[in-house]
Amino acid sequence: MPVPDAARTGPNAALHRGLTDDLRLAHLLADDADSITMSRFKSLDLHVTSKPDLTPVSDADTAAEQAIRRTLGRARPRDAVHGEEMADTGWGPRRWVIDPIDGTKNFVRGVPVWGTLIALMIYDEPAVGVVSAPALGRRWWASLGGGAYAGKSLMSATAIHVSNVASIEDASLSYASISAWVESHQGQQFVDLLRRCWRTRAYGDFWSYMLLAEGAVDIACEPELALHDMAACSVIVTEAGGKFTDLDGHPGPLGTGGYATNGRLHDAVLQQLALEVDDS
Repeated sequence: MPVPDAARTGPNAALHRGLTDDLRLAHLLADDADSITMSRFKSLDLHVTSKPDLTPVSDADTAAEQAIRRTLGRARPRDAVHGEEMADTGWGPRRWVIDPIDGTKNFVRGVPVWGTLIALMIYDEPAVGVVSAPALGRRWWASLGGGAYAGKSLMSATAIHVSNVASIEDASLSYASISAWVESHQGQQFVDLLRRCWRTRAYGDFWSYMLLAEGAVDIACEPELALHDMAACSVIVTEAGGKFTDLDGHPGPLGTGGYATNGRLHDAVLQQLALEVDDS
């Protein structure tokens, strides 16, 4: 993977070398997860249950997260781990954030749009992110200050960058579902945004954000997401030149929603989606 000139020397050099090691580890974790999830994809004996929030979880979700946690326990025993399916472990400034299968509803129905999301956060800032979608044959990754890439491995990578679209009327927008916007009381604002955009499609989940990082769409947003949904996506989007915030414009994945754009459209999108204040 190419190394930016600014990271080769100076105070950022040691940090970049460390993140490169972490990025290599994240790829190994994704390789293991891909092997597990692909072996269970479309399996006739796939076991699926419902979590307390009524969302599905499969035996592939739990097996992939267990495998990632086992490897992290050996390779990074001092790091904390936050995952979707299991309790948090460890503490300290370094925290791995795992979504073993983002798009489980697709996974259990045989739709190939699902992926494993792996991020490393340092002092709550996303520093490394890998998104692996083996059924699509695609993988995306980034490290802080190291740029964003897509390909099948670190040795087979293409740098990616967001688009230059400058107006909402010329923009392509991707989202996950209308119901989430209605439940967040932003339904009308979102419909108004859809009407302004040149093109809208519900690619959904991680794929919306990866298409944005590649410049294929210009806006990707969801009103209610968890940290494990956003951490890996956020660093990939920002390293590709985009912007990832919550609805209030706070950068990063620590808010309740993911609002990502190519950067040029961000303020206009947040203004369009902002909840109206009742002064009566």
